[in-house]
Amino acid sequence: MFSYDDDPDLPGWKRWTLRDETRFNAFLAPISVKVVDDRHALVRMTPERRHSNMQDSTHGGALLGFMDVALFAAARSFGVVEAGGAVTLDLSAQFIGTSAIGQPIIAEVELLRETGRMLFMRGLVTQDDHVLASFSGTVRKNTKK
Repeated sequence: MFSYDDDPDLPGWKRWTLRDETRFNAFLAPISVKVVDDRHALVRMTPERRHSNMQDSTHGGALLGFMDVALFAAARSFGVVEAGGAVTLDLSAQFIGTSAIGQPIIAEVELLRETGRMLFMRGLVTQDDHVLASFSGTVRKNTKK
């Protein structure tokens, strides 16, 4: 479903790639992940023109999609979910600023709490030192073995 290998362009990062390019997540690719510690990860993408709005900034829908994917990329990097083995229960976002197309954006994701079935997470999306959005989300882990 996904490959999770060293990113050849970013030493110390992993590239999180959906093998089926016809799925939505491929629209945001490439996605790279760097684990900071067991509760913090950085998730990176570079918005392109296809992700832009009429003001040549990243479209809010693309940012929301990135935030959602960042929850899963971070959770996978922490080793608390398997690829494709969880669902988003809620995602709340506050848009704060605009971004430049062609420049990387980073979601700084924090795992606040893990229970048997749930992950409670939050994050900030930034570009350079500029905050684009804040978000929080709840992910339900797959209970099937």
